[in-house]
Amino acid sequence: MSFFTALTTRLTYRKVGTDRFGNTYWESRRPMRGYARHRRRVLFRGEQEPTKVPPEWHAWLHHLTDSPLPEEKPYPWMREHRPNPTGTPEAWRPPGHDYRGGRRRPAGGDYEAWTPGG
Repeated sequence: MSFFTALTTRLTYRKVGTDRFGNTYWESRRPMRGYARHRRRVLFRGEQEPTKVPPEWHAWLHHLTDSPLPEEKPYPWMREHRPNPTGTPEAWRPPGHDYRGGRRRPAGGDYEAWTPGG
């Protein structure tokens, strides 16, 4: 987050709350012109990772609820958030991918080139 973003947010928005990841949520002091709604935004703690917005706050950000929902205690089967691993060594790669050796089991539809008399 840039200094300018933090400054303008604090001057033109009011703080609504903070989630368990340390992200802060803000709502504009006045409704947007021609929209008749308050603009809502999130300032991420650390890296900007949109998948770190909990469902309760996601509903508030997208104007599905008027006030933020209480954060529910996660069920024992729920896992804690993991950042998106795409493009990293932890990314999932299917069997036969070049980074996994490039070999896979033969499939029934594998192409075999035709050779005359063969």
